[in-house]
Amino acid sequence: MHEAALWKPLDQGRVQCRLCSQFCRIDEGGRGKCGVRENRGGTLFTLVYDKVAAANLDPVEKKPLYHFLPGTQTFSFGTVGCNMSCLFCQNASLSQSPKNNMPIEGRKATPDELVRAALASGARSISYTYSEPTIFFELMRDTAVLAKKNGLKNIMVSNGFQSPQCLKELAPLIDAANIDLKAFTNDFYVRICGAKLEPVKKNLARIREMGWWLEVTTLLIPGLNDAEEELRGMAAFLVKELGPDTPWHLSRFHPDFTMLDRPPTPPATLDMARRIGLEAGLRFVYVGNLGPREQNDTPCPSCGAVVVRRAGFACGPVRLRNGACPECGAMVPGVWGG
Repeated sequence: MHEAALWKPLDQGRVQCRLCSQFCRIDEGGRGKCGVRENRGGTLFTLVYDKVAAANLDPVEKKPLYHFLPGTQTFSFGTVGCNMSCLFCQNASLSQSPKNNMPIEGRKATPDELVRAALASGARSISYTYSEPTIFFELMRDTAVLAKKNGLKNIMVSNGFQSPQCLKELAPLIDAANIDLKAFTNDFYVRICGAKLEPVKKNLARIREMGWWLEVTTLLIPGLNDAEEELRGMAAFLVKELGPDTPWHLSRFHPDFTMLDRPPTPPATLDMARRIGLEAGLRFVYVGNLGPREQNDTPCPSCGAVVVRRAGFACGPVRLRNGACPECGAMVPGVWGG
């Protein structure tokens, strides 16, 4: 058993978890909404500190990160549990299983073992991913500390629903993040995800201020978050609060988990959303889950020359020279080496 971080005692043996923006108040013997933080005798414990449910060597483009060490491999792992309950979750077997009274599964792994596995694999980074890394904060934090000492970069792939205290703790440890901006209405977050929009918006701005390399992903679901007006509002927010150099990944929906009544996103919808992003002033808008497309190449924002070409998760030669376009010499935003 491993005592959790970021919690405080309440009266009558209850505790409040301060890890994410759910701020769960948990009775004795109960668990938070994530299903993996439990109140035992007035102390909050994490149930997943040493239980890794999935681990793989992935292209960094799969996170997706297109402007952070392109063409490199990242050692990726996650545990079971999630602080949201998205009806369309594509990793529900990991994220939702603890909420359905399933056992807390995973193989024993310490931070030291995970870092050694990453180094042995030849990865340039470690990605905390698959479910929601916030809920395995203690394992992520301790692994990230060791990763930095061993020259590895740290990547978080997240729903962005951390508490301010959690982000403060992670600030010096994480190098890059891809954050889901699932919609731009609070109603969607409440009804479909069991969460709220405003904390995600605030955290995106905080992450930008903290200096992590940041990319944003939106899964477009027909009839739920793909209205032109909503997409224009989302794109305007990204430009104003995060800056025009923030890459925006638009991802195609496929029916999954309990949301089986919606069709896959039409390619025309993705093309419309991409056009809206570019018209709003975003310089890098990509389309995912739709096979190889020219829209996944990275152009120089100055002259338009392709500086990184992609086919699915495969990345072609990075033509940049110390971050500069070889054609016109303009700097292309991103973390391209080092």
